[in-house]
Amino acid sequence: MTSEFSEDKGGEAVERDLFGAPVTAIRERWGRPAFAKSPENQELVCLLVGSGWSQKRIARYLRCDEKTLRKHFSRELEEGADRIEAMGLQVLLKKMRSGHSMSTNRLLDIVEERGHPAPPVPRVKPIKAEPLGKKEQAIEDARTAHEDTGWGELLDDQPDRLN
Repeated sequence: MTSEFSEDKGGEAVERDLFGAPVTAIRERWGRPAFAKSPENQELVCLLVGSGWSQKRIARYLRCDEKTLRKHFSRELEEGADRIEAMGLQVLLKKMRSGHSMSTNRLLDIVEERGHPAPPVPRVKPIKAEPLGKKEQAIEDARTAHEDTGWGELLDDQPDRLN
């Protein structure tokens, strides 16, 4: 949109669009203006969630409704504490790389305190044993039926007679 100024009948400069129509200001709708989400607000919500503030308290501080807060900042409400912690760790790492000994000590303390996470264990489906046939099941039942009487040991000594 190019703006050209021309004098209107009243002698005032009027801004015009490409088609020569006067450009007028966009009117606000009736009622309360829409909530404006900004990167600063996103970071602030992350910080407040990480500090343990409730959603009601955060909404009151931002001067919006709780539903509006959940609508615009759902990701920050869920992951806010993790994001702030990650940002803090990044700052410590940057300072550690530049040789700041206090940051090095603090970062190493955090790593030592929380330990090293275990690597994820791959899920393996258990192998199902094939069902025994009638003959094998009868032999197994015979071996385990009278374990206290010793019959199972006698059967184990002579496996050829049972087959």
